[in-house]
Amino acid sequence: MTSVPFRADHVGSLLRPERLHEARSQFNNGQVSASELREVETEEIKRIVDKQIEVGLKAVTDGEFRRSWWHIDFLENLNGIEGYVPKVGYNFHDEETEAYDVRNIGKISFNQDHPFLTDFKEFNQIVNGRAVAKQTIPSPNQLFHAGIRNPEIYPTLDEYAKDVIQTYRDALKAFYQAGVRYIQFDDVYIAGLNADSLAPYEEGYSRQELIELALHVANSVLENKPEDLYVTTHLCRGNYKSTWAFKGSYAEIAPTLFAKENVDGFFLEYDDERSGSFKPLEFIPNNGPRVVLGVITSKRGELENKDVILTKIKEASQFIPLEQICISPQCGFASTHHGNKLTEEEQWRKLKFIVDISEEIWGK
Repeated sequence: MTSVPFRADHVGSLLRPERLHEARSQFNNGQVSASELREVETEEIKRIVDKQIEVGLKAVTDGEFRRSWWHIDFLENLNGIEGYVPKVGYNFHDEETEAYDVRNIGKISFNQDHPFLTDFKEFNQIVNGRAVAKQTIPSPNQLFHAGIRNPEIYPTLDEYAKDVIQTYRDALKAFYQAGVRYIQFDDVYIAGLNADSLAPYEEGYSRQELIELALHVANSVLENKPEDLYVTTHLCRGNYKSTWAFKGSYAEIAPTLFAKENVDGFFLEYDDERSGSFKPLEFIPNNGPRVVLGVITSKRGELENKDVILTKIKEASQFIPLEQICISPQCGFASTHHGNKLTEEEQWRKLKFIVDISEEIWGK
């Protein structure tokens, strides 16, 4: 566990097989029961856990097979948050997402009967010690997107932040008691603080004030966590049907978040020019968090050129020691139930490719 994140790691979500799509459609149409759907989910999770171990990954996930969205399924099961259908979805590059989001309807707290707890316990039994069972959830900062907070319930951002922090502290405690030792916060919000426009953010605050608040929230959540609970954060610029939401380097957040966020690792997108240069990595403390370079794309099926990947890793090592570097896909293969535009075979080939490159550089 002291090697978390691993030299070859991955963000978490995997392409849903057609069998799972069909079962979920049948459930939504009332043709199968919840237990029958869950049985299909469990069988498919067993299959992809075996496959992840087969390709050589040391951390495995459930592929997020029991959820529809990387974030909403978790957030809408918190007390004080509900899922709803807005008039429009999010604007992505050449694509508008399916319309579904969350909003604040009451005081926020952790739901001790949160379904993700049972899901993890069952997943951990499937893994059965053969690898590290990794849990992914949206970052607490995802709740700070404009339009989620209800000002009638939380007149100020400070009051809101206080309850969000406590909610996530309680969540970490509950996951730890359920057996989680490796948890990842997925975070589009913080990555977006680098974007040219702050349109989806709270009005009346400067970019730097929002960056400082994001750091405060993350580090406050992590205060007094168990020493053997390893937490990483994954920064993403949007991942929906192989499209993306925005561009921007890490330069704006690096002096604050890279330098001071108390996580064990950063999963960073670096598969194309949208992420800028490796220079912001110089703000990550030596002998501090590991940096998982997302140099393999999950958005296309073509396998990258190995020499290009090796060159990127060498370039990154000019700003952070090679011993602090790991590699992964830049995002999940299916952040939503729709999935990216590649095949399962291509997905597995990419994950095996990452393992092979990591072993070539760092050994087994």
